Amino acid sequence: MPSGSLDSLKASKSMVQRDGASLDSGFRAHYNAGVERDRLLSGTSNLEFERTKRILSRYLPSRPATILDVGGGPGRYSFWLADMGYSVHLVDILPVHVRQAHGFQRRSKNPLTSIGLGDARSLDFEDRSVDIILLFGPLYHLVRKNERLKALTEARRVLKPGGLLFAAAISRFTSALDGSLRGFIRDPEFMKIIRQDLRNGQHRNPSNRPEYFTTAFFHHPNELEAEMRQTKFKPVKVYSVTGFAWLLPRFNQIWRDRTLKGRLMGILDRTELEPSMLGISDHLLAVGKK
Repeated sequence: MPSGSLDSLKASKSMVQRDGASLDSGFRAHYNAGVERDRLLSGTSNLEFERTKRILSRYLPSRPATILDVGGGPGRYSFWLADMGYSVHLVDILPVHVRQAHGFQRRSKNPLTSIGLGDARSLDFEDRSVDIILLFGPLYHLVRKNERLKALTEARRVLKPGGLLFAAAISRFTSALDGSLRGFIRDPEFMKIIRQDLRNGQHRNPSNRPEYFTTAFFHHPNELEAEMRQTKFKPVKVYSVTGFAWLLPRFNQIWRDRTLKGRLMGILDRTELEPSMLGISDHLLAVGKK
């Protein structure tokens, strides 16, 4: 497995820069602005974080086990898992995220096993070497299907027999729902974004307004399951992560109230696999076994 030294990963930098059309200048500008560092700590993004951890916790193996966080950004999930005693490797394609993760590493009581640059489509890890893989980002930033299938195939290669993959996606209907909620539909340019998203899932933001997100692919829930099955992951479950709750106009008021927060999380638990509600959730989480 790769070492934890950033210097040892410099040789891979040229590889991850040859990333094709998916990870374009808009994608890089969006994340280089630092948006991901604290995103999961507030608002409905904190709901995404807490719900994802809640689902993961049902599947985590006994410690110690090896977990690979691919596209792990600054490492919020990685450090949470390391604090529980797992051996965690984090890779991300953006140097800004690797630097941020190293910053957290210096202040962590439970450091990650390694942090470095890496590409979900070509992992620098041995066959059958990890117990769990997190793919929380690559599938919605790899806009071509063949690239997503390559990332899923790589994950399967690296997983031990019986290992689990957790793959996140953004719902096909997110722009339509978010734009209606936040008033973006007043903008004719955003309406073009919605129409294209609904037509083929290819999300683009030519104006580079940060609130309109960046270059991405938005999955239909059935499409996410199909891509997992095509790469031989089974059985596959697709979870609604945030459900309807990210659309609540008084979400922050509910989230600050311990009783109401508990009730809301209970409702989301009970509806997380309901097929008729999956597309409402802005984030989806597929779970598959090698």
